[in-house]
Amino acid sequence: MEEAFQGGQRSVTLEGPDGRRTLEVKIPAGVTNGQRIRLAGQGGRGSEGARNGDLYFVVRIAPHPRYRVEGRDLYVDLPLAPWEAALGTSVAVETPRGEMKVKVPSGTSSGKRLRLRHHGLPHPRGNAGHLYAEVKIVVPAKLTDDERRLFEELAAVSTFDPRRR
Repeated sequence: MEEAFQGGQRSVTLEGPDGRRTLEVKIPAGVTNGQRIRLAGQGGRGSEGARNGDLYFVVRIAPHPRYRVEGRDLYVDLPLAPWEAALGTSVAVETPRGEMKVKVPSGTSSGKRLRLRHHGLPHPRGNAGHLYAEVKIVVPAKLTDDERRLFEELAAVSTFDPRRR
């Protein structure tokens, strides 16, 4: 994913009729899944004196531990505590360009996507894709006595029912 974002270079070794050869393949910044990279004149031998054909590589972006890639858009999970989602907050999100702050509006639920415009994969001839921080509300695995008491108080006074819409 990093190479797709910023570009790079890969050495590729091929076996062919003329034996083994190693090629340096330039990966352009913003390359996407399924895109083809052409190496002019590096394909099969031309017949009857014609020049060699072109060699094409089809890009496959490997899964990344943090980001999911869809076209030029990137998706990252944004874990929030229940009170952060309910009250709203501002949190840091790691992007391929570095850390950015994102404002979480009050009343945010799991699954909401917060968009960071043009922070996805670059586009060589236009705007970059977007980065979407997908909210995942996470509750404490173990509650302290005070946390339990406060959650019980909230449950007693709240009229909110998440199963009713």
